[in-house]
Amino acid sequence: MGRFTQGFYGYAFALFVCLAAVGVFLLITPQSRTEHIPRVDFSIDKVNMARTAPYDVVAPSRVLPDWVPNSSSLTQNNGAVTWRLGFATAKRQHAMLAQSDERPSADFVNRMANTDKPGGSRQIDGVTWQERFRQDKNQRTLVRVFPDHAVVVTGTAGWDELTALARTLAPQPKPSPVPSSG
Repeated sequence: MGRFTQGFYGYAFALFVCLAAVGVFLLITPQSRTEHIPRVDFSIDKVNMARTAPYDVVAPSRVLPDWVPNSSSLTQNNGAVTWRLGFATAKRQHAMLAQSDERPSADFVNRMANTDKPGGSRQIDGVTWQERFRQDKNQRTLVRVFPDHAVVVTGTAGWDELTALARTLAPQPKPSPVPSSG
């Protein structure tokens, strides 16, 4: 027994036992090769946004094929109402719709785009969107600024996917007031 606890052979035997144990562990541990992207239901945030925001809210009229809505955040800070809705696109890139009445609008837009440099414009269904691109973050952004709010479509997705998301945006009706129980 002393020969297995001393010298090079002892070291080699211990290493072999450890590698064998790791191999057995990897063989019996279940492994998933399927992707898992968490899906969120943004319908409540959409209705609450339309109810709360003092401006005309837009939202996707439908979720694009093979896209996964994976985040939705509705916030109210300092009187500004902001909604961010994130997606994993069909090409498994990130795309996000963000809209807010934060003042000044330029600060909100610059923060969402991670740049203050306009790069051109794009016509989408007869509407002009400003383009921005931040190369070091591989981030593309489409921007529309209205007198009372701004709408931003941004992410690592290509221009084609961001354009497709912008095409789905439709004005949301204001929900009827909730009757108070009293």
